[in-house]
Amino acid sequence: MSLESVRAFFAAHAPDIEVIVTQASSATVTLAAEAHGVLPAQIAKTICLRVGERTMLVVTSGIARLDNRKFKDQFGGKPRMLDADEVVAATSHPVGGVCPFGLPSPLPVYCDVSLREFDQVVPAAGATNAAVRIAPQRMTDLIGAEWVDVCQG
Repeated sequence: MSLESVRAFFAAHAPDIEVIVTQASSATVTLAAEAHGVLPAQIAKTICLRVGERTMLVVTSGIARLDNRKFKDQFGGKPRMLDADEVVAATSHPVGGVCPFGLPSPLPVYCDVSLREFDQVVPAAGATNAAVRIAPQRMTDLIGAEWVDVCQG
């Protein structure tokens, strides 16, 4: 179960971080911002992409959009978003609950610099109604992510 794998990840690596489960859906940036009382930009959305044969996760600010030129310069190819079944196969998380925590097997994770604007961001936590509150740098440290600049602006 996806939510359980995220809970296990935090229990093992950051027991001080609570997985927050809400009654309301947080499957979109707008819904997540409403459910957690933050700006849409503070939602850390996780996008599952493929470049050639490489599958990766890119975590960005909720209002950021990928810049195709920056992305291609960084990763050497054009990104292709995975469909819902491919996302679940790669992450074990449903679309709307995708996060870089509790993955069934390691994937490269990149955090866009758009997240650095905030002291705290709210990424999903493996379900369409679950999230965590975390400092961007702590998140990157916990998941072994690399900072990149691949969004517009």
